[in-house]
Amino acid sequence: MAVPLFDPATPRAALREELAAALTRVLDDGRYVLGPEVDAFEAELARWLGVRHVAGVANGTEAITIALRALGVGPGDEVVVPSFTFYASAEAIPPTGATPVFCDVDPRTFVATPDAVRAVLTPRTKAVVLVHLFGNVAPVAEVQALGVPVVEDAAQAIGSRAGDALTGALGTIATFSFYPSKNLGGLGDGGAVATGDARLDERVRTLRFHGSPDKETFTDVGYNSRLDELQAAALRVQLPHVHAWCDARRAAARMYGDAGLGELCALPVPAAGADPAWNLYVVRRERPEQLAAALRDAGIGARTYYSVPAHRQPALAAYGREAVLPGTDEAARTHLALPMSAALARAQVDEVVAAVRAAVR
Repeated sequence: MAVPLFDPATPRAALREELAAALTRVLDDGRYVLGPEVDAFEAELARWLGVRHVAGVANGTEAITIALRALGVGPGDEVVVPSFTFYASAEAIPPTGATPVFCDVDPRTFVATPDAVRAVLTPRTKAVVLVHLFGNVAPVAEVQALGVPVVEDAAQAIGSRAGDALTGALGTIATFSFYPSKNLGGLGDGGAVATGDARLDERVRTLRFHGSPDKETFTDVGYNSRLDELQAAALRVQLPHVHAWCDARRAAARMYGDAGLGELCALPVPAAGADPAWNLYVVRRERPEQLAAALRDAGIGARTYYSVPAHRQPALAAYGREAVLPGTDEAARTHLALPMSAALARAQVDEVVAAVRAAVR
């Protein structure tokens, strides 16, 4: 059987009537930007996360830029970020005027470590962007103990936990993406910034609306970065189901282990104290592109993501020229994403593992 890499449609299908009703409600109301649906979603997501404040923005990339600006990051500052991540985590830094400084990751967990961050801190470091990559949880408390504010890039990790706390409620400020393939996905682009600090929340809300606190006085050069009403309405319908969907992703990861996938490649390792809600299920094996090609021939979705890390991308190479990141190099060389979704069934898992077994033989 064919097994897709993603399957956001199946869990959402059961909510089709609710989604249609929510979108119709917005159309009937006639307010489409920063209206009652956004207000309600922000409050509901804040309660769900266990934080005081959430502000909706246009996408996850601008969420990071705005969060950094809210922290006062600007020209002359440095922001530490892992290189093994989606390009946007680093791309969001130069628009603040600051310089991205790349740190390494543990290739077993795919997230940065306190030692990796400590190794690149300087007196100019104004913040650290810690990426909860693939749904695993970066060590926020340990990095904050180094004395620098942490921005959680939780785009791939809504629903993941560190102890009793959810990602997004661990650091100084956190950012989310609601791209359709995420654990909580919209019907297009969308993002949010979460924080427990009322002052930071106020700065985020000013910056997302052209740098204006009142829509008349413009105190900053800001952004036109607003979550729209249609997306907020769709996200409100789905939010109550996210914990169940994340538990289904965890169950799928366990099924992979039970089916013997660990005999064929290195499985992702949860970070210490973490309970990941896997947005992507990424294994490691030498020559992953060859395995990916064989799996695609068998109808199995599989792909590499960050074979060229951020510090080697053409637009950012000038910032990463001196970086020596062996963990990043290993992760980039060996990683491969296999099918993962809240709808992944045991028969599909067995099909994937059988295809991997046949390919490696």
